[in-house]
Amino acid sequence: MAAMRVIGLAGWSGAGKTTLLTRLIPVLCQRGLRVATVKHAHHAFDVDRPGKDSHRHREAGASEVVVSSSRRWVQIHEVADGAEATLADLLRRLSPCDLVVVEGFKREAHPKLEVFRAANGQPPLHPDDARIVAVASDVPFARAGVPVVALDAIAAIADTVLALAEPIEAVLDRLQDRRSDHGPAH
Repeated sequence: MAAMRVIGLAGWSGAGKTTLLTRLIPVLCQRGLRVATVKHAHHAFDVDRPGKDSHRHREAGASEVVVSSSRRWVQIHEVADGAEATLADLLRRLSPCDLVVVEGFKREAHPKLEVFRAANGQPPLHPDDARIVAVASDVPFARAGVPVVALDAIAAIADTVLALAEPIEAVLDRLQDRRSDHGPAH
């Protein structure tokens, strides 16, 4: 891949998005790609634990904490009651890579692969979302109108993701246009 590209995984809670992503990332990496992920959480979350220095810094009132070592670094940015970061905001913060896989943000205007599991008892998303460009499912959808790949066919899902991911510039333009027309969408 020449330029940074973006695709999302969308689906109802319990559909297996995270499980699929943790199986997909190694396949993409084995193909020589540098992969980044962006995950939306619908609740408060912590990446540090009580008693750790970074947690103590945040609890003391730091609005931003950066923890760095020779192996990795992490930035924690507190928004308190402020506005939640948009997908565009988060994409702009990423370091260069080949592919960004977004988990969640199912209402945003980026290309998405729907993760569908029949046992969830939820309706499919793809009939009502034109930005769903493919479906990974445990049941067939004869009239899906988009490619449907078996949920356990990870190599085929990787092929589909790589074929349908869009350049980050196009995604950012679409996200910005939608935000200015309709306000933020999460």
